[in-house]
Amino acid sequence: MRKDGPASFFRATSRAFGDTVAARRNQADLVGALCAQAFDLFEKNVIIQAEGAPAIACHGECAACCRLRVVATAPEVFLLARFVDVNAPAFEARGIDLPRRIAEAANTVGSLDEASRLAAKHYCPLIEKDLCLAYRLRPLACRGHAALDKLACISAAEGEGDEATVSTPHLVVRSLVQNAMMNAMRQSGLAWGLYEITKALEIALRAPAAIESWLGGEDPLSPALIAEFDLGEAAALFDGIA
Repeated sequence: MRKDGPASFFRATSRAFGDTVAARRNQADLVGALCAQAFDLFEKNVIIQAEGAPAIACHGECAACCRLRVVATAPEVFLLARFVDVNAPAFEARGIDLPRRIAEAANTVGSLDEASRLAAKHYCPLIEKDLCLAYRLRPLACRGHAALDKLACISAAEGEGDEATVSTPHLVVRSLVQNAMMNAMRQSGLAWGLYEITKALEIALRAPAAIESWLGGEDPLSPALIAEFDLGEAAALFDGIA
């Protein structure tokens, strides 16, 4: 990405996502294919962009930032919903009722803005003893939030310090990859907004046909759309880059 710049990376990545949509349109495995492509692009490019930058303090057994509001695209939501649905019996055998947790979180904090969500100190329903039960499938928003100081991150999450400093390369790569995927979905006639994760998950789990509806060009997750994300402004921005 350094060679040609962010705009060139956005255009090329958007085309790559578009090819994936075209090859798998109307197939349920489009969800997994888009997520796998997005996660792979993020992980590979953030290594390049973070070369020489300060080391991040994040690791898989820390849930300090898991009280932040998380936004995700429809494919990321459906991927997590499938994970929850398939693994619910196994988790329930361990005393973990994920569908109930998700429904409660959606009702409790799903409509809060970012600042209010942090102030509520409500953990993501997928967290169990500081571990993310779906860590390998975590959305780009989670992957892109990489703190540089663990103690500062914990203090900020507790409301006891300033906002934690996060890795700029992680934020930039997350934004570019996510926006490129969203642009490809937009150009293909798929709902491409950003959704609050708990509300969107609750909808997806409650409506098993939601994926088919989304593949058909509808937006079954629309009640969970992030109000401050302006689709018109984003579309104009994408068109300006493309």
